Amino acid sequence: MPIAFPTVALIGKYKTPEIAGPVMKLARFLEERGVKVLLDRLTAAHIQNCPYEVLLLEDLGREADLAIVIGGDGTMLNIARTFAPCDVALVGVNQGRLGFLTDISLDTMFETMTSILDGQYVTEERMLLQSEVWSGSNGGGSGQECVFDVLAFNDVVVAKGFRGGLVEIEVQIDGQFIYNQRSDGLIVATPTGSTAYALSSGGPIVHPALSVMALVPVSPHTLSNRPIIISGDSTVEIVVRSADDPRAHFDSHSHFDLRENDRVVVRRYPHKIKLLHPVGHSYYAMLREKLHWNMD
Repeated sequence: MPIAFPTVALIGKYKTPEIAGPVMKLARFLEERGVKVLLDRLTAAHIQNCPYEVLLLEDLGREADLAIVIGGDGTMLNIARTFAPCDVALVGVNQGRLGFLTDISLDTMFETMTSILDGQYVTEERMLLQSEVWSGSNGGGSGQECVFDVLAFNDVVVAKGFRGGLVEIEVQIDGQFIYNQRSDGLIVATPTGSTAYALSSGGPIVHPALSVMALVPVSPHTLSNRPIIISGDSTVEIVVRSADDPRAHFDSHSHFDLRENDRVVVRRYPHKIKLLHPVGHSYYAMLREKLHWNMD
């Protein structure tokens, strides 16, 4: 039987030396199955005399058919953003508790990878957000230039800074004025991000198969400002009207200091992330376990 993924990249949680043991066990297992194994450079730094080909993370995306991420959801978020332009399937192995994205345990990874290499798996596609910050002296938008461009897998957040005080923003969807809002911030979340910061701010849980965005206010001054679900084909513009030190956050990984009249533009990224799960994987079962539903 031909191998479903002849070249596999292994990526471990950064700055975690103890990841070397599980990575090497998995690498030897894959090699015995006739798979070509590639390692991320930062992962290989924890392995003495690494016997496998080592590449930069960006190059792995072009060479590998499958990437196995050993770590947690934070590690998976970073790899997903980097591999987004590449047609690389991702598998998440969690070091500890069940994660929303890394749902395979270390105890079952050999059994699961055997099935995946044999072509027995469930495929799930998830959307990302492409975000731009436009800045310039003209508050109307003309004459502004794009000063920052980044991808987000979970969410884009425009929020107040460290000095406190509400941020005043204007929100437009597809060029239509929606509202002015005074709040601690506004979250634009993907379905994946609906179980992250947006959930703690009162947003809904959105099934990852949907192509939508959730706009979730953070502690709005007016209680009638409620979360709203919009089409994934929409373009969201957030204009900073007044704030002491506003900031834009992208997956809590990248940050940008904003000024008054800056615009944060958010739209769906044209490429999707492909996640692989074991046969029988259930998003609802994962929610029950992660969120402790129906547990006495």
